[in-house]
Amino acid sequence: MGTTSLVIVDAANVVGSVPDGWWRDRHGAAERLRDRLVGYAEAGLPDWPGPVELVLVVEGAARGVASVAGVRVDPAPGSGDDRIVELAAGRAPDRPCLVVTADRELRRRVEAHGARCVGPRAVRHPAGGAADADG
Repeated sequence: MGTTSLVIVDAANVVGSVPDGWWRDRHGAAERLRDRLVGYAEAGLPDWPGPVELVLVVEGAARGVASVAGVRVDPAPGSGDDRIVELAAGRAPDRPCLVVTADRELRRRVEAHGARCVGPRAVRHPAGGAADADG
C-alpha cells in the first residue's frame, strides 16, 4: 500500500455552506462537522480512496474543538486559509492531498502546491450514511 493521503477540511467554509443556523453556535457546528467526518478516515471520499489522514482546520470560535479518533483538529493561529496552505505545502512531495473547500482563492493557492480540491458536498453526509435519505 502507498502513502496515506492527506485530506484537509476547511471547517469555516464547509460549515458555512449550509444555512442551518451554524452562526448561532460556531463551536457546536464545527463539532458536528468533525463527528460527520470520522467515517471518512477509513472509507475515504468519493473518488478518493481511504484510509486517509483527516485534518479539520478550525478558526475563531471553533478553535476549542478537540480532535477525535480519525479526525485531527488543527486550530489555525490566524487565518484558516493560511494554515490550510501551510499544511498542503508542507506535506511530503509524493503524498497525495485533497482539500475540501468551495473558496476559489484557497483552491488556487493549494492547487499551486499540487493539492486537489472538492467542494463541501463531498462531506455533507456521514461516510457510509444514508446520503440519499435526506437528499
